[in-house]
Amino acid sequence: MTILVETYTLANGVKIPKVGFGTWQTPDGDTAYNAVANALKAGYRHIDTAKVYGNESSVGRAIKDSGIAREELFITTKCPADTKTYDGALADFESSLERLGLDYVDLYLIHAPWSWREIGKSNDAGNKEVWRAFEDIYKSGRAKSIGISNFDVADMTKLFATATIKPMVNQIQYYVGFTEPKIAQFAQENGLLVEAYSPLATGHMLENEKIIALAEKYKVSTAQLAIRFCLQNGVLPLPKATSLGHIEDNARLDFKISEEDMKALNTLEDTARDFGHNPTQG
Repeated sequence: MTILVETYTLANGVKIPKVGFGTWQTPDGDTAYNAVANALKAGYRHIDTAKVYGNESSVGRAIKDSGIAREELFITTKCPADTKTYDGALADFESSLERLGLDYVDLYLIHAPWSWREIGKSNDAGNKEVWRAFEDIYKSGRAKSIGISNFDVADMTKLFATATIKPMVNQIQYYVGFTEPKIAQFAQENGLLVEAYSPLATGHMLENEKIIALAEKYKVSTAQLAIRFCLQNGVLPLPKATSLGHIEDNARLDFKISEEDMKALNTLEDTARDFGHNPTQG
């Protein structure tokens, strides 16, 4: 599981573990606590959460109880998409730190360019104010890096125009057959690391016949193939799991997909058509 200690380097020089552990849709309480605790025991050092997930307290307890030195961990959380003011972003950040029980986070993200109540309706003025708060948080040292999530090309372009510090990450929905090529390419060309949330399409793609066949060729699980696919595209996957077996299996990635098979995977049509898609992307 050496992949768990391998890193990408963000534009500001910060090292970020190549595989993260996602906690979206992981209920607060014992489920989230045990999932994160098991992930840390399995060797994961990159944990991703968000205020709106409602599980920051459990994630924080698991981090504290792990006994792992803080500097060995990379912790991400996110400012709610509904927050679109400078003061609101600062307040949300403080509340996240308190729930996590941390003095700083390694990455803080704007969860989306639009409110969850009005998906797809951008708020450029609000994003500008939130990013101003993010820059101040970053300058304070309480967020070692800052970034965005669910931003498309137009959203990124508008934010770049007024930012004095460029985002270092864009976390987007990304899996085999839904790689958002325009967004991913634009982000990468502008120095942003692309992170893949739902790299398994929350399991919906794991029954895809083409994925199953290719996984059998490499003698790996469909989940392992999907995660490795992200890595070979230079994207950071954030798989989630709650069982120890799946948590450990998702980190067994010491194989390589051939160039020919990567080309085939990158041209596949959506492998999880029944999965809920971000309507602003694709």
